[in-house]
Amino acid sequence: MSKIYASRRHQSGFSLIEIAIVLVIVGLMIGGLVTPLTVQLEQRKVTDTQQALNEAKEALTGYALRYGYLPCPAVSAMSGLEDRRGTRCTGEKRAGFLPWATLGLLPGDSWNHLLRYSVTPAFSDSGQQFNLGTPRDISIVTRHGGALLQATALNDIPAMIMSHGKNAFGATSLQGQRQAAPFGNNVDERNNASNATTFISRAASGPQQPGGEFDDLVVWLSPNILFNRMVTAQRLPR
Repeated sequence: MSKIYASRRHQSGFSLIEIAIVLVIVGLMIGGLVTPLTVQLEQRKVTDTQQALNEAKEALTGYALRYGYLPCPAVSAMSGLEDRRGTRCTGEKRAGFLPWATLGLLPGDSWNHLLRYSVTPAFSDSGQQFNLGTPRDISIVTRHGGALLQATALNDIPAMIMSHGKNAFGATSLQGQRQAAPFGNNVDERNNASNATTFISRAASGPQQPGGEFDDLVVWLSPNILFNRMVTAQRLPR
């Protein structure tokens, strides 16, 4: 009897060890699954935000086709109507939030932050509608692991739209709360949070890369596409 009892005790202890091993393996498997799922969810947010930016670009083009000029930035973080007084933007404002209500769009990106918007003043002037010869003053630059390079012709862009990305450095929430612009070596994101005429568009990176940590998403209106669409719609002469 004592030998049988001892054997059973031995088997019971061994089963607990097996259970512990199985739990460890299951935990590792779940951890391995959760990480790719998190990455997929974040990538989906990036994709959805990129789509929202492209829709904003199309809405701006549609607005120009309808009215012959581009809208002013929004009144404030809480009002998505364009901030216009008379024929020009109030206080000569040329950068701020995308006027989502005026354009009929959702107000923010996938991280619930407002989209930033900058427009060349001559293109938002409803009193003197822009034409093929109207000068632009916005530039887009980039990096390929080194110094800044022109991504567009210098001072050639009518308008720019941007998301501050997941880290939201310099962004404003849908509730109107502003997150401080980054310090340290976040040179490129700090520029995008404060500059009104020169914006950086490049691949996302960690803090070790030139320009520092970066996850801003930037799109812009190509003057050539905008003018072509307006000529086709007979809003501009050929």
